[in-house]
Amino acid sequence: MRWGLIGASNIAANHMIGAIRAAGGEIRSVLSASADRAASYAAQHGIPHGYADLDAMLASDDLDAVYISTTNEKHLAQAMAAIAAGKHVLCEKPLAMTVADAITMVRAAEAAGLVFATNHHLRNAGSHIAIREAVQAGRIGKVLSARVFHAVYLPPVLHGWRLDNPAAGGGVIPDIVVHDADTVRFHLGEDPAEVVAIKAASGLGQGVEDSCMSVWTLPSGVMVQTHESFTHAYATTGFELHGTEGSIVARNVMTQQPVGQITLRTEAGEAALPFADHNLYVRALNLFHAAIRGEGRPAADGVDGVKSLAVAAAVAEAAETGRRVAVNYGGI
Repeated sequence: MRWGLIGASNIAANHMIGAIRAAGGEIRSVLSASADRAASYAAQHGIPHGYADLDAMLASDDLDAVYISTTNEKHLAQAMAAIAAGKHVLCEKPLAMTVADAITMVRAAEAAGLVFATNHHLRNAGSHIAIREAVQAGRIGKVLSARVFHAVYLPPVLHGWRLDNPAAGGGVIPDIVVHDADTVRFHLGEDPAEVVAIKAASGLGQGVEDSCMSVWTLPSGVMVQTHESFTHAYATTGFELHGTEGSIVARNVMTQQPVGQITLRTEAGEAALPFADHNLYVRALNLFHAAIRGEGRPAADGVDGVKSLAVAAAVAEAAETGRRVAVNYGGI
């Protein structure tokens, strides 16, 4: 698999370049808005070519797939250009600035016969796979509620547009709520129906929210409570599922590292739930490559990305208006 990186990003440098190579892929080129940045990034990471023009990159390099990790407002045009050039696409979340734009991307790839995936890494974690398997095996009975603790401190290296640029998709809702929406959907197998929410700029956000709390209802009656933030330096992330026969309480599992602890509580007492410690991104890349070969589907496909964005959009609207908002999935 020959890859092009659309975006000379930190996530590509810290996670995706190694994962693509570990999954057997070859990175041929990288795109940046700056030619100098593209050249230096390519040299630093052993990538043959650096570009500042997307059309030139897509036309000049013999690529099979692209990984998009630019700021959110650029995803639509870049994905559509890649699809028009016949490239498979793995795109960072959120897929686009609006649900309608995300659907446009997904439908275009579908019409072209290309694989389109969303880089929702958490559903690839051994911890979340173990939780999902326990739920599906009925170990906590009928699920009644879920709680997601995803209040963290945004590292200084990631400050910038996430904290001060709503036009680029900044704010904690598009950055983290989409992850939590996908994780809840992954575990429960259904789509949130309605949400209520509040938001705040509590220390870091300038023109965007840096903290959010919301409650969602699911068609089955399950209620979900979530907390996302960029400002909590000493908090621990977590994911809880509570059912008629038991509870699953997981801590420190909403991270990019294969760490954390999961406790299963039932009438019999408490027991640790073991899980695999593989690299989340390598698993995602292996599944993406397999999907291109016609073997299965990506860990999170384009529809998954549309639906996580739709939940985040509903949370944003509910937080802005103070009203209960129905999630609009755009008919997908």
